[in-house]
Amino acid sequence: MSKIVILGAGISGHVAAAHLRRKLSKEHDVVVVSPNGNYQWIPSNIWVGIGRMKSKQILFPLAPLYKKKGIGFKQAKAMSFFPEGDATEEKPYVLVEHVVGENKGKEEKVSYDYLINATGPKLNFEATEGLIPGQNKTYSVCTYTHADHAWEGLHALIGEMKKGKKVKILIGTGHAKATCQGAAFEYILNVEQELRKHKVRDMAEITWISNEYQLGDFGMDGMLLSYGSLTMKSNEMVEMIFEDREIKWILGAGVQKIEDGTAHYENLAGEKKSETYDFAMLIPSFSGHGFKAYDKTNTDITDKLFKGFMLVDADYTAKPYEEWSVQDWPETYQNPSYKNIFAPGIAFAPPHSISKPRKSPNGTEIFPAPPRTGMPSGITAKLVADNIIDSIQNGKESLAHKGSLGNMGAACIASAGYGLTSGSGVSITTFPIVPDYHKYPKTQGRQLGKTFGEIGLAGHWLKLALHYAFIYKAKMKPFWWLIPE
Repeated sequence: MSKIVILGAGISGHVAAAHLRRKLSKEHDVVVVSPNGNYQWIPSNIWVGIGRMKSKQILFPLAPLYKKKGIGFKQAKAMSFFPEGDATEEKPYVLVEHVVGENKGKEEKVSYDYLINATGPKLNFEATEGLIPGQNKTYSVCTYTHADHAWEGLHALIGEMKKGKKVKILIGTGHAKATCQGAAFEYILNVEQELRKHKVRDMAEITWISNEYQLGDFGMDGMLLSYGSLTMKSNEMVEMIFEDREIKWILGAGVQKIEDGTAHYENLAGEKKSETYDFAMLIPSFSGHGFKAYDKTNTDITDKLFKGFMLVDADYTAKPYEEWSVQDWPETYQNPSYKNIFAPGIAFAPPHSISKPRKSPNGTEIFPAPPRTGMPSGITAKLVADNIIDSIQNGKESLAHKGSLGNMGAACIASAGYGLTSGSGVSITTFPIVPDYHKYPKTQGRQLGKTFGEIGLAGHWLKLALHYAFIYKAKMKPFWWLIPE
């Protein structure tokens, strides 16, 4: 009998748990540890943030589903890792702290044979002074509670606009090394359309602020893509969209401090500037959770498991940008020191950024961190689960399932406005996620035909269809596994 413990119940953790439970016999235990009692379909937070969906439409409680499916569940947060056990516990374990119920505040050693760290990122708001969701007129859509607050703020602002107040709206990234530009891109387009629906668009100046060097970088160094019968650079595509919607933009901006209604930033020219606003949605930087790890003698071995995020089978050798390669990226997400620990999704430490690193004359690094969200999170979680299943069933380590962001594609359907007849979406499919400049030297590291973009109502329908399909899949309803990651 084997026991697999999964930390986190986001896209990665939940996908891994579902596949493990479906394919492993009941003699093996699958246990999920998560401080949040709900599963949330994060991509639809955008629609919660403009009031077109209620947060209850994008979440459901985990405990009843896991009980029905035979998956153990502990509503607790991971505290520290003991991959060799300790003086009193022979098996490896994770020390967790319960967050609800009669056990709230109590610590527990959760032992395992295999561990999947799917804790995702820490939303590192404190890395930017004054960037606090719901304060200083700044909001977030990173969680459903944040998105609820964002809609409350936006709804109140729309009310003021209807009374004749002219306002400034600022949306983008709230840190020089933030990632997840795609979520902010979706939100700014949805906000812009929402203002038009409320007939107050002329009352708002909308500005995009980002650490990108060019529009459409998205933390993936931009892309050359097929657009109908043409080829187009992603920056040209986004410029066209922003110009059409009269959205201004500020690029190469590392936001450093937020005061009430003012964002202070440094740009790549080294200039210190500020931008005022009445409503802002700024994505924070992501970081590891700061977990500690100890060996059997209680000696700190954190550096064997973590480099901010968890170490996996990537090439972390420090080298200049010109020597970076797609081969640097991990394929199995297995920790090199402890072969029974894996970290799919956002939890693994990337070997380097995907976008070209840039510094201001003051030495401030201003460029996007690499995204690992959405489709890659689900794919990497499934391959980790499949390798663990094979290893258990074969009685020996098996790593036959592999997938690097350097040989993996991703489809991103960015909502550009909600509505069955008036909605819009920007559909971008990229292959590979990490550009391979050696294999595709003439097309900016991507394979044309598999890298393409579309804009239109069909994109909105597809995004809406994916919302319902993935919630169906997450609820593990009949034949859920036929829906791809």
